[in-house]
Amino acid sequence: MSYPQPLTPEEKLADAKKLLSLPRIVVICGSTRFMTEMNEAELRETKDGKIVVKPGCDMKSPHELWSDPVEAEALKVRLDDLHRAKIRLADEVLVVGDYIGDSTRAEIAYARSLSKPVRFTHPEVDPDA
Repeated sequence: MSYPQPLTPEEKLADAKKLLSLPRIVVICGSTRFMTEMNEAELRETKDGKIVVKPGCDMKSPHELWSDPVEAEALKVRLDDLHRAKIRLADEVLVVGDYIGDSTRAEIAYARSLSKPVRFTHPEVDPDA
């Protein structure tokens, strides 16, 4: 006699999303130099009926919250962890911009390691294409 395997956390999350009738969740990734393009992508994805999450801080723009270099580095680590959590939550990833830096490349690899579909506004920058 075989017993059913317990659900993984990912399966539990997927089941919960279905039970709640949640629309697809898309996370926007990319360099924050493309914040204007990210906002446009957010608008279009929202219009298409998706829940959108994206970077909430543009640390390339001056702000008192990251004016101290030591605090800024610690904040960057926390924001990177937060963005990986957004990727885990999402059903798909949309990479915005025509440039892929190290952080975005790592986010793409992380999403793909979780079998998340990854789309690009500029498919030619896909590191696995």
